[in-house]
Amino acid sequence: MAELACHSEMRLFALNATADLGKATAQALGWSLAAHEEREFEDGEHKARPLDSVRGTDAYVIQTLHNGPNQSVNDKLCRLLFFIGALKDCGAARVTAVVPYLCYARKDRRTKLNDPVTTRYIGSLFEAVGTDAVVALEVHNPVAFENAFRCRTVALTSTTLFVKFAAQLMDESFSVVSPDPGGVKRAQLLREALEATLHRPIGKGYVDKHRSAGVVSGDLLVGDAADATVLIIDDLISTGTTLLRAAQAARRAGARRVLAFVTHGLFMPGSAEVVANPDIEQFVVTDAVPVRIDDAAARAKVKVLPVAPLLAETIRRLHENRDLADLLVF
Repeated sequence: MAELACHSEMRLFALNATADLGKATAQALGWSLAAHEEREFEDGEHKARPLDSVRGTDAYVIQTLHNGPNQSVNDKLCRLLFFIGALKDCGAARVTAVVPYLCYARKDRRTKLNDPVTTRYIGSLFEAVGTDAVVALEVHNPVAFENAFRCRTVALTSTTLFVKFAAQLMDESFSVVSPDPGGVKRAQLLREALEATLHRPIGKGYVDKHRSAGVVSGDLLVGDAADATVLIIDDLISTGTTLLRAAQAARRAGARRVLAFVTHGLFMPGSAEVVANPDIEQFVVTDAVPVRIDDAAARAKVKVLPVAPLLAETIRRLHENRDLADLLVF
């Protein structure tokens, strides 16, 4: 990744599909968004170009890559890649993609014969257009994310946001639970950070889970849940069935209450019924993906934490070539 002096001029862009988060991030930085144009053509093609000069600048582009409501995940990915390419062609000295939700990150290894490894393919696409760095929030597998890219990667985490929220609950007994064995490391990091903040031991556990051909099985909770406030931590919620299975396992094990801490609230069709289920008292998500739940009762159970301050501080430090250590959790 190119190293720039901290006095290099900076440009911050947010593509239209992520305009609200881009404006919030710019406000947190105290900067203005750079001007750009996006056009749609009759045949479904499109273009995007910077309207402000980017020659010699340190450019950042914010685009979160979830599906909908007006563009598919592929539309958003394509627009982002083309815009990065345009910035490099226009002479930007360094371009950083700020991708709060990174698409196709769940398929980071082969689980069936001839499976694709889409995380690696996504890395190749970003590199092909000249991306110097990619910043993502709570990727599905941080190790796979870092290994899939040859440019610089920054794997941000929502752990600090969730710790601050949990510390305000004032509950006497917590247990941090992963809804599947694959998320144990994420749960461990949250538990350790919460212990450091509250200065007391925090319980731990995980729920056994198997997925094959789209069918999920396994609901045995291993660990601590009895008489505790169980915090189920995951990177995303799609339909919510995995989280609900984990919550029901925790309830059977004697949990006093269950909260779900999830960075990316995709909330696909069918999730409103899961959110409304009383086995989970509250869903705590970030606005890296806008919450789309039409049911008022279900929406009332969702607490949204803003990520703009975290993105803003990360961009500021990258631009000034400052350390990111305290923004990350290892």
